[in-house]
Amino acid sequence: MSALWRGSRAAKLRIASGLVLFVHAFFHFINIGMVLVSVEAAAAMQEVREDIQHSAPGTILLYGALLGHTILSLAKLSRLRRLRMPLSAWVQYAFGLAIPLLLIPHFTFARLADQEFDVNVQIGFISGLIWGTPDGWRQALLLLMVWIHGCIGLFMWLRLTNWWLRWEPVMAGLSVFVPTWAIAGYVTEARRVTALLADPATAGPTRAAYNWPDAPTFAALIDVRDMTLMAFYVALAATLLAWILRRILARRGTFPIQYVGGPQVTSARGPTLLEISRTNAVPHAALCGGRGRCSTCRVVIEHGADQLPPPTDAEARTLAAVNAPPNARLACQIRPTEPMTVFRVFRSDGRRDRAHASQGEERRLAILFLDIRGFTARTAGQFPYDVVFLLNRFFDAIVPQITGCGGTVDKYLGDGLLAVFDGRDEATSARNALRAASGIGAALETFNAMLASENGQPVRIGMGLHLGDLVMGEIGVAGNAPRTIIGDTVNAASRLEGETKTMGVELLVSGPLLEAAGHDTSGLPMTALTLRGRDLPLEALPVARAARLDTALAPMPGVSAPPAPVTTDIPPKPADPPGH
Repeated sequence: MSALWRGSRAAKLRIASGLVLFVHAFFHFINIGMVLVSVEAAAAMQEVREDIQHSAPGTILLYGALLGHTILSLAKLSRLRRLRMPLSAWVQYAFGLAIPLLLIPHFTFARLADQEFDVNVQIGFISGLIWGTPDGWRQALLLLMVWIHGCIGLFMWLRLTNWWLRWEPVMAGLSVFVPTWAIAGYVTEARRVTALLADPATAGPTRAAYNWPDAPTFAALIDVRDMTLMAFYVALAATLLAWILRRILARRGTFPIQYVGGPQVTSARGPTLLEISRTNAVPHAALCGGRGRCSTCRVVIEHGADQLPPPTDAEARTLAAVNAPPNARLACQIRPTEPMTVFRVFRSDGRRDRAHASQGEERRLAILFLDIRGFTARTAGQFPYDVVFLLNRFFDAIVPQITGCGGTVDKYLGDGLLAVFDGRDEATSARNALRAASGIGAALETFNAMLASENGQPVRIGMGLHLGDLVMGEIGVAGNAPRTIIGDTVNAASRLEGETKTMGVELLVSGPLLEAAGHDTSGLPMTALTLRGRDLPLEALPVARAARLDTALAPMPGVSAPPAPVTTDIPPKPADPPGH
């Protein structure tokens, strides 16, 4: 969670207030859709919500979040230094400005009508009041804009976490379901109440049930709405004026910024170094979007560091987390006022093709660690040619089983290898890894049968299958940095492979991988292993023969058994070289 709260105090308050408003919107929208269950269910849920929101703590929290989020957002807008930004940022700003214009009428005729005029503002009152009018369309638009604005903000905040990628499909489904559910409830209830109001026999009782406002009450509510809108227009004009004044003052003096290995640009005082880079089309990494919650935009100030104010507490914590040198700063947090020379840490070679891949990304994937048993003793006294030839024939036999199941050999380790299975989600990755292990076992049997026909000794292997968080990135000197994987998951898979020798089996499959693949491990002969470097035991399934993996697993509905291994032609062993 520390990465989520590394920003400035204003950024933290804006996030916290936004979360309060998002939670309020979520339950409000669910409440609207509850009329699809029954009107009574919607009324009961609304009563619970109002008990919480109308209480003193609830009122202070909700109103404080609404006012604080608006003020902080307008303040951030007034400090905006550039208009070049991603589409998601444009949508955030545009919706953030439009939402208050649509929310003020809703607030006036809902919350204020309830508190000041004792109107029964259930869902039926609001929907029946505006159905068939332009306000009805505007309120539906408000619902969508609030939800989209909140979802974008939530995504930008949570994408730095390790678990977000796993939950992204669920969150995407909810992001579509919630507004659809709410709008369906709104339309259904609006038609029901409109029909009651159109019938002379039910119009009177319906209006009485809601304590329908009379003409003077409506006039008073309209006056409040207009005054509140005027106050927002004044605040918006003040924000625009502050932005214009900042732009005018910023042009009064300029200075050069020299990028090591890159261009020299001229900038005015005011924008952050990251904003200067983006304004001048200088590639500059910033995974968190310039919010100070990651360190990918950091630079080393080679000249001019003494002209900068000391880091804020938030910036200092982020730099300390990566053991940055004293002259390192976050480009998104510093505002240069004098000439300086800067070195972009994540663009050390100054080339575009290293900007993102070298930063690394965290994924949750399945990996396979494989080793040949007793290979050193087996090849003792053999010619180097025979050793290399045997290894190549072995890899020719088993590697197609990995690549045919969507895997990639990350690295060869002499008489073994490390493979990773990239997939659209962890379930796909886990299932592909199981298929590959089964295919390797079958290919090994074929390979050993061929060795037996040549009077050769069979090859024995050990494999460890595990699934967990991996760091993937280009590691090495610029221009010669292969993409590889590192992390505790790799170590755990290696330890599992080592345990296969102790247990006398070909394969150990970890419990997390089996569960990700959809297998119920409660009915499997799992064993708890204490692995070096891990505080807690890791449960794993021992499989004596990898080729029989499908029989070792309980059948699952909807998940097919591992398919037949990928076939590959193994070339016959050539004649011994001359002099052998």
